[in-house]
Amino acid sequence: MKKFNYVPWVVGLSIAINLIVVALLFLPKVDGDLGFNIKLLPLLNAVLNSFTFVFLLAALFMIIRKNVKWHKRFIFAAFTSTALFLVSYLTYHSMAESTSFGGEGIIAMIYYFILITHIVLAALIVPLALLTLFRGLAMKVDKHRKIARWTMPLWLYVSLTGVIVYLMISPYY
Repeated sequence: MKKFNYVPWVVGLSIAINLIVVALLFLPKVDGDLGFNIKLLPLLNAVLNSFTFVFLLAALFMIIRKNVKWHKRFIFAAFTSTALFLVSYLTYHSMAESTSFGGEGIIAMIYYFILITHIVLAALIVPLALLTLFRGLAMKVDKHRKIARWTMPLWLYVSLTGVIVYLMISPYY
């Protein structure tokens, strides 16, 4: 039986997801009544990021306890909440104008530092999380562990800072 080559999927999905996110910056936004309050989607995004953060912590706790079965379940839960986040994020940013941060001084510097590191690492986490997932599913345990040592803290940072960015900018929606 031929082994599944997951690398083209990781590369393809990583490029596609990141290109779609960048393309949203240039697409025209929807004008008029949408039939629902689109301003609820950033809150949903923050909730989904919170779920991802909790699921990742639970997955980390389980693998430290050598419970692979529950580690996998929590990782799948984290991927699910992240996928739902991505759908909600893309929906919101395809329809709504960007919201500007209204803070000034040191708080603005902190906000933009968190936002910029969040954006850069969010783009990086796509291929890292996918590669880590596929290596784990393929039972390439040594390779999985090596990359998971980087993926887990970065993904935790991205999911947590997503919530922090929302909390900081939410008064300006």
